[in-house]
Amino acid sequence: MRVVPASADVASPFAFPTEPDHWHIFCRVIDNFGDIGVCWRLAQQLAREHGRLVTLWVDDLQSFAALCPALNPQQAWQMVSVAGASESTPLVRVGQWTEPFVWPAADAFSDVDVVIEAFACHLPEPVLVAMQEKSAVGKAPLWINLEYLSAEDWVPGFHLSPSPVNGMLKYFFFPGFEAGTGGLLFDPGLLQRAELLGGYDARVAFLNSLGLSADLLAYDLHISLFAYENPAIAGLLDVLSQYHQPVHLLLPAGRAAGDVEAWLGESLNAGTTVHRGMLAISGIPFLSQPAYDDLLAFCDLNLVRGEESFVRAQMIGKPFLWHIYFQDENVHLEKLAAFQALYLEGLQNPAAGFMTGAVAAVERQLAERLGLITRIWNADPAVSQRIPDWDGLLGQLSRWQEHAQNWQQHCLQLGNVALNLVKFRENTRENRL
Repeated sequence: MRVVPASADVASPFAFPTEPDHWHIFCRVIDNFGDIGVCWRLAQQLAREHGRLVTLWVDDLQSFAALCPALNPQQAWQMVSVAGASESTPLVRVGQWTEPFVWPAADAFSDVDVVIEAFACHLPEPVLVAMQEKSAVGKAPLWINLEYLSAEDWVPGFHLSPSPVNGMLKYFFFPGFEAGTGGLLFDPGLLQRAELLGGYDARVAFLNSLGLSADLLAYDLHISLFAYENPAIAGLLDVLSQYHQPVHLLLPAGRAAGDVEAWLGESLNAGTTVHRGMLAISGIPFLSQPAYDDLLAFCDLNLVRGEESFVRAQMIGKPFLWHIYFQDENVHLEKLAAFQALYLEGLQNPAAGFMTGAVAAVERQLAERLGLITRIWNADPAVSQRIPDWDGLLGQLSRWQEHAQNWQQHCLQLGNVALNLVKFRENTRENRL
């Protein structure tokens, strides 16, 4: 990627919409990297696949730079090129969201057609004032609140619902897993990663890029672990160290590292591998988004967290285990249960789910094992005394892989978030004409 000051004369051939379409995305980095991860992927996809002129406003450029190393966190106003871009792809303009908010350039908001308020981040007052001024002269931008992903049954009924705010309309856009929602955020390039990383040479190159030996390819099972702090990690490592097949665990730098190092009794640096019984654990650096996609494609099972890696794991069509973001009063467990009900439906009830043929006992058993382990992994107090059957679950990995691919196909039919946002934009524009 290349980064240039926003004031520079950058030639960006533009041949997608008939007229330039300016989108402004506002993002606060509340915790971890999920919010900015989603917004950066969305900004790139809007530019790369739909030719939109995107400005991404972010309050924490340091966190952003961890995902996009080419970004200069000291520069409040800059242009960043898009991963996988063609010559006709516009650059994405990045602006720092300061407190108090200050426009980094006099014309920073002069051309605005769509405003995306990501995850109820509350737009700065100067932005709201500028939107009201445009509305007063008949040039109100389309205002969209991009909501967090949810599988709860009320979501389709509220997707794209409007709410009057200060004389304007704000629409609520809900990503989701069912018809009547905004779908999931994915791009065609992601769908090609699993196939590409299936080749031996590509797998060797990937390990080498992480500073790891190609000898690790001899291991039968490769697992990635990207999670929050989790006391259940130790139990999983106990099982893997005594598993009947050699297992390779890849651990990106992050919040789960402390639990793994406590189990090991030693620190684990990026590029190093330690062995315990049948288990090899490799420390790897915190990865850029494209490199993390490759990690998901490389592994047979991905332990993921939050929203962004959770979605990527599903759309790459691999088995995964989700560590949901904790919320007070165990609200997150309701969201987890709602997703599990949809995801496991095809194993429990083929007439309503995503597989064909009779439901055999083995499929019901997979659903029961995966459902229970997911609840234990997420510290559901209702199952705190239950023992996870990791051996049994891993023994059904091939069937789990089939189910993951069926689920992927289901999600593909919903369309992706970027495309559905563009469609909504075009529909509202036509209705205004």
